[in-house]
Amino acid sequence: MSRIHEALKRAEQDRQSSHRDGTGKESSGHQPSDRMALSSEPEPSPVYAAVADSNVATDSSGLRLEELQANCVAAKWNLDPKLLLFSNSNPIASGAEQFRTLRSRLYRLRESQPLHKVLITSSIPSEGKSFVAANLAQVLVRQSGCRVLLIDADLRAPTLHKTLGAPLTPGLADYLQGERGELEVIQRGTEDGLFFIPAGKHVTHPAELIATNKFKMLLDNVSELFDWVILDSPPTVPVSDASVLAQMCDGVLFVVRGGSTPAEVCSKGCRELQNAPLIGVVLNAVKQSSASDPYYGYGTTSYGLNISTQHGKQS
Repeated sequence: MSRIHEALKRAEQDRQSSHRDGTGKESSGHQPSDRMALSSEPEPSPVYAAVADSNVATDSSGLRLEELQANCVAAKWNLDPKLLLFSNSNPIASGAEQFRTLRSRLYRLRESQPLHKVLITSSIPSEGKSFVAANLAQVLVRQSGCRVLLIDADLRAPTLHKTLGAPLTPGLADYLQGERGELEVIQRGTEDGLFFIPAGKHVTHPAELIATNKFKMLLDNVSELFDWVILDSPPTVPVSDASVLAQMCDGVLFVVRGGSTPAEVCSKGCRELQNAPLIGVVLNAVKQSSASDPYYGYGTTSYGLNISTQHGKQS
C-alpha cells in the first residue's frame, strides 16, 4: 500500500507540473475533455496507470488460493489403503502413530528454523521414501485448515500417483518442458487440503529438467499457498537429482530401510547431501514387539518407524 500511496503522490505532482507551464496554460496544448472537467474524481495519470499495471502483473505471476481451488485439476483419486495408513477408519492403524510423532517433531523444528518445503529421499531405491512422503502429507492435512502440496519429483521412477490412485499426467515434467501451466498440473483429489503434482510423462533428461530455474520458480509461486510442501525425490547414490532438489528446500528427511540397507551405503547416501539441510532420519520397516507399545499393539510390522530429527544443517 505504501508503494501505491507514493506512486499516487508522485503522479499528482507530475500531473500538476505537466498540465501547466509558467503562463498558467496547459503545457500539452490540449484542452481537458468534458469527462475530466465534469468528473468528481481526477482521471488516473499515465504514471499511476503504469504502476497499477505493474502491480497487477506481479500479482498474476503468483497463484491465489481462490484461483487454485477453482481452476486446478479436480481428479478422482483411488487411495491405496495398504500403503496409506490414514485412508481407513482405524485411527490407530499400524504405523500411524509414528507418523503423528514425525509431524510433531517437524512442528517443533519449525519453531526454531524456517521449515516449509521438505524433501524426502533415501540412499538407494526401495527404502520407502515414497511411502513416507505420502503418509507424512496425509497426517499433516489432518490438522484443521492445513493445506499440503505433495510433489512427485522422481521423474525417473515415479510411484506416488499409484499410491494415491491418481493420474500420472499432466505433471511436473510437462510443466518443466513448457507444455502445461501451473494450474494444469496441480491436482485436487478426495483428501481435503491435500494437493498433488504427479511426475508427468516420461522424459529422457530428468536431471537437466530438475536443475532448471523453472522448477524453483514453481516452488516459489505455489509455496505461499500451502502450510507444507512435501517433495519425493530419486535416491541420492545412483543419481544427482536429490542433491539439486535439496538446495531448493528448507529441510531433508533421509529414509533408511531397517535391516536392509548396508551402513556404508547409508553413509555414502548422506555424503551426497553434505551441503543440504538434513533435519532427520526416518528408519522404515523396523520390527517392534507389542510389549514395546502395549496400548497400540503394533506387533511386528513393515510400517514401523524410528525417527531421529536434529536442528540445523548436517555437519
